[in-house]
Formats: sequence, structure tokens, C-alpha cells
Amino acid sequence: MSANIEQNVAILGLGYVGCVSAACFAHIGHRVTGIDKDEFKVRSVLEGRAPFYEPGLEEMVKSGVAAGRLGATTSVEEGVHDADVALICVGTPSEKNGNLGLGQLRKVVEEIAATLSSRTKPLVVAVRSTVFPGTCEEVVMPALGDHPMVRVVSNPEFLREGAAMKDFMEPSLVVVGGHDAQAVARVASIYAPLNVPPCLVSLRTAEMIKYACNAFHAVKVAFANEIGALAARLGVDGHEVMETLCKDDKLNTSAAYLKPGFAFGGSCLPKDLRALTYRALRMDLKLPLLESTLPSNEWQLQRAVHAVLDLPPGARPGIFGLAFKENTDDLRESPVVNLVEQLIGKGRELRIYDPHIQLDAIYGANKSFVLSAIPHIGRLMDRALEDMLAWSTHIVVAQKPSREIHAVLAAQGKPIIDLVGAFPGQPA
Repeated sequence: MSANIEQNVAILGLGYVGCVSAACFAHIGHRVTGIDKDEFKVRSVLEGRAPFYEPGLEEMVKSGVAAGRLGATTSVEEGVHDADVALICVGTPSEKNGNLGLGQLRKVVEEIAATLSSRTKPLVVAVRSTVFPGTCEEVVMPALGDHPMVRVVSNPEFLREGAAMKDFMEPSLVVVGGHDAQAVARVASIYAPLNVPPCLVSLRTAEMIKYACNAFHAVKVAFANEIGALAARLGVDGHEVMETLCKDDKLNTSAAYLKPGFAFGGSCLPKDLRALTYRALRMDLKLPLLESTLPSNEWQLQRAVHAVLDLPPGARPGIFGLAFKENTDDLRESPVVNLVEQLIGKGRELRIYDPHIQLDAIYGANKSFVLSAIPHIGRLMDRALEDMLAWSTHIVVAQKPSREIHAVLAAQGKPIIDLVGAFPGQPA
């Protein structure tokens, strides 16, 4: 769909996200109607005023109204009548138990549904509110029924209070997810004037991305605060530590390590986390986030253990990889060694192949670690991948394979338990 095609956009909810979105969509060339039951908000917009303070919002509301591109109403029927896209921007506040409150969402979807009986023009309903994965399928779609003119997508927002106008006009991320490719493309097209390639994903992925982003931001704040607290206790400038840390955009502030997979291990990460938390506790300093990291890592290991234990009786798992990661023969604190140790303890027969490990070639702390954990490890290891594959009924991928080995594993035809994300779509 052309970036120059003006579309009619209805915004349901003129709160923070809705009003900013309405003003900005009008500014980039669409005809926008804001819808809200609050007469003050509607009157404010119609008079060219922002109903709350956000830098730059009032000026953009005023210009949108003056240009005839931005209007507002308290009537859902009036607001969505000519709309091509209806963006739901109502609040989803926390309930007392921490669950999302979907009362406002349910109500506005019911109100949209009530307008559909005479509808002859296609409408894409895009949920911009923050909702848990599955909400569009389990709440929004059933309420709208199976109307042939209506499709549902998820279009999460990424606006920060105090910088929302800039965040909208210069977005770092535009996400649209849904089952219907044309509906996804239509919603993505309303952002086309911003010249940012949209991320077109599945429906539940779009809903989950918003939570992943916010959780990551919260973790970053908590991490920086804990490092700062420990640094201060040690007489170190925490700001200097974190400013220097952020200069590394190859490993630190980057996509490195941000991939779902198996537990971490090796000679550095577990040891250094233990040292940090031990020293902090000696100083009566609590670091809850850092203290929870090793238990979280252990939980990932237990997920893998249970995935293998859940194989049918008589299954013979072959494990690819023994070192703590690919392209090394370092076995120290390898989670795979721990995995093998637990499976043996449960009476499971298994075989192992690692392209970089021959037991007669390793020595020192490396050899001592694996032999203390699994004294008879030599009887479990195959020298050739083909031998392990021939013996096994199931393959457990515990290390990212090379391109050549990946092709062999993909072609061997046996079920794969993928612990490292090497085979998308396989169970983990």
C-alpha cells in the first residue's frame, strides 16, 4: 500500500497513548477521529488543546484541528463509521493480584461490535493497548464475531512520557502482528511516512514484544542500580563503571547474548556472579537481581533435564555438544555436564558427541572437572557424529552446530530437542 495514501484512522481512547497517536497520525497526513467518553478530552481536542501536558502535543493537536485532519467525538459509532483502521488505545491497569484489568478493552470492543451490523467497508481493528499474549484471539476476536469486513491485529506502542512526540515521529521500532497479511500491511502502511521499516510478526509475538521490551528496560534499571550500590559500597564511581560498560556496543549494549537458549556456563560467568553476590552479602548489601541470576540459570537447566526425561520409555538420547558453548573444549561449569550427570542419575542411557573434545587430549582443571562429575564419561562419548546418530533415537542439541553439522542434524530425520535455538520450531 502506497505511503502517500491518506487513510481514515479512528483512535479509541484519548489518554496518553491515544491522544499522542491521534495528533501524530494527523500530522503525517491521515484523517483522524479521536473517540473518548470523557467530554473534557473530546472538547479539548476539538478546541485545539491537549487534554494533558506532553511537550509538543498541544501545538500538534492545534495544527491538526486547524488543517481539518483531526477531530474528536464521544460516539464510537460516529468515530468508526468511515474508518479504515481503528486503533484501540484504552488503559489496561493492574488489578490487585497483578493481573491486567481488561474492563476498558472489553467495553470498547463491545461498542465497536455494536456498530458492525450495517458495515460494508473493511475495518482493521488494531490493539495498541498493552495486552498479554493471546488477548486478541481470546478477548477481542470473539467479541467482534466473524464479521467478514473486520480483521484484528496487534500494534503495540513504544512511547515514553516526556518524549512521546519524538518517539512517535522518530520511532526505533514499529511492530504489527496478525493472522491476515493484508490487515497487517494496512496498519503498517499508516506509519509509512515515518520511513521506518516495520517489523511484521505473528499476532502473539506482537503482543509479547511489548512485554519483553518493558521487562528488559526494568531489568536494565535494576541492574544499573545494583552495580551502582555495590560500587558505592566499595568506594568506586558507579557512573564511571556504567558509562564505560556502555561504550562496548559489541557485547554489552548490543544483541549479544539476547537470544533464548540453554543455561550459561564456563569459567567466568558463574564464578564472577558468585563472587559479586558473596562479597555484597559480606557487606550486608542485598543485590536481589544479581542474586537471582544463578537460580534462574539453574531453572533453565532443569527445563532441559525434564525435556529429556519426558521422552518416551526406551528412548535413547544422543547429545550434541559437551563444552559450555560452541567452538571450545572448555568443560568447566558446562551446563551440559550437569545435564548429563542428572540424566545418568535418573537411569537414562545416552551418548555424547562434541566435535572439539577428545578426552585423551584435555588436561588440568578442565579434565578434573568433568571426571569428578562423570567418572565414566569416556564410555559415553563417541568419536564420530555418525556413531552417535546411529545409536540414538532422539537428538539433544546442547551446543550450536557448525553449518556442516547443522545440515547433517537437520537431515537425519530423528526428533530433535533444541536447547540452543539452532532449529526454529523444534521443542526446547
